[in-house]
Amino acid sequence: MTFFRNKTFSISIITLCVFALCIFLFTDSTYAFIEAASLWVRNYFGRYYLLLGLFCVVFITVIALLPIGKKRLGEVNDKPEYSRWAWIAMLYSAGMGAGILLRAVQEPVYMFINPPINTSATAETIALEYTFYQWGFTAWAFYGLFGLILAYYLYNKQRPVLLSSSISSFVVRTSVLRSLDVLVILTTVFGLVGAIGLGTTQISGGLNHLLPYTFSLKSTLLIVVLISILAFISVWKGVDKGIKIISTGNILATLVLLFIVVVHGDAWAILSRFAITIGRYVFDFIPLSLSLGAFNPGEEFLSDWTYYYWAFWLAWAPFTGVFIARISKGRTIRELLFGVMLIPSLGTFFWFSAFGEGAFSMLTEWGTYQGEFGNVFTSVFVYFNEFPLQSVINTMVVLLLISFLVTSVDSAVFVLSMFTDSGKLNPSKKMRLIWSIVIAIFTLAIVILGNVRTEIDVLIALQKLLIVTSLPFALLIPILCYFFVRDLQKS
Repeated sequence: MTFFRNKTFSISIITLCVFALCIFLFTDSTYAFIEAASLWVRNYFGRYYLLLGLFCVVFITVIALLPIGKKRLGEVNDKPEYSRWAWIAMLYSAGMGAGILLRAVQEPVYMFINPPINTSATAETIALEYTFYQWGFTAWAFYGLFGLILAYYLYNKQRPVLLSSSISSFVVRTSVLRSLDVLVILTTVFGLVGAIGLGTTQISGGLNHLLPYTFSLKSTLLIVVLISILAFISVWKGVDKGIKIISTGNILATLVLLFIVVVHGDAWAILSRFAITIGRYVFDFIPLSLSLGAFNPGEEFLSDWTYYYWAFWLAWAPFTGVFIARISKGRTIRELLFGVMLIPSLGTFFWFSAFGEGAFSMLTEWGTYQGEFGNVFTSVFVYFNEFPLQSVINTMVVLLLISFLVTSVDSAVFVLSMFTDSGKLNPSKKMRLIWSIVIAIFTLAIVILGNVRTEIDVLIALQKLLIVTSLPFALLIPILCYFFVRDLQKS
């Protein structure tokens, strides 16, 4: 078949097969290597990641505010291909997705019980402020930076939507450029498989809460197959008829769920906490980003949480950046940067404020805390058990989890297909089919292995692997920024 003649595709598939064999034949050794490598990256590059995160936020803010921020991505008269609502829905579903449900309650409560910083704010505000920090401007600055650079070279320099095409002005060998594209592909696959595995685990936890019997491995595998089929149908239809429609539905369902949480809780308290915490977050952003003084939670905490998050966001940034570039034609640089960094961040902040404030109130009412929200997979379902019509709401959460996973998979498969189909904006449907099958098989195999080798959390191992693969992207960012600014000045 013609797509097997594509070197990028062939190298990626061979590498994935080799990695899969290593996991199945040498599970313990592979896990030990991933664990050691991820710790090495966090120990030696953690502080660099903090500085890089602050640099990216400052860099894109300056670029957006300068006159060059008015420059359109594409021709002068090009109009945005998608409405602002559809654009935000798609980039949010691809960039965060099911993660906001996974951590909605567990993370704010953990930060409340274990305050990472020591300031004059209340424990509730500190908990939300640090949650904002880990899910806010920095993460979206990573995404926005890659999205901007890729969109600029795609629409203004007419280069294929590939990471290698954005740095083709470097004096480097073609093999090195191809290796970067392969690394993006592998990182996307590893992250996607991990996300599907974790998401299906949470879905199983929700179903166990809703139904009177325990779901087996077969049930989890059926959920994986269902998600893969729905994602394939979506990606087969393309961005307009598939990804956009499901992403828009996700945001509408998320808003309904958020409305239920706000109405059930103390709306004024939520709004007040949201406003106060945003003010502190913005004011404290630089000391938080540099981990200075009272804002230093300690190396152990940073390694387990912040370094981990930064590496995770960086690992997803090239893939998410490609998708953002694909849907951003016709927008100005300023609109892309501020739209990507501010709008999803503010939405995420309000989400965590609503769930966090509600969870804090529950802890106060209970008087004691016995770790009810400690399980990341079931915490949100435990939270909704305190609501009227909790079965209906939890059913809605399960459906939303499935829908978010579908949009993560379909957008990732679309990007993978672009990368292995010469950077085409609309990759062939054959390529979409083959990647859908590869992702489904790889996920099923990893889930099965995780249930067979219960002493090793294979899904967590894949997430830690992303920390390792994020390092080249982290080192590449300053170079990308330099050449991008140089090319902007020439244009």
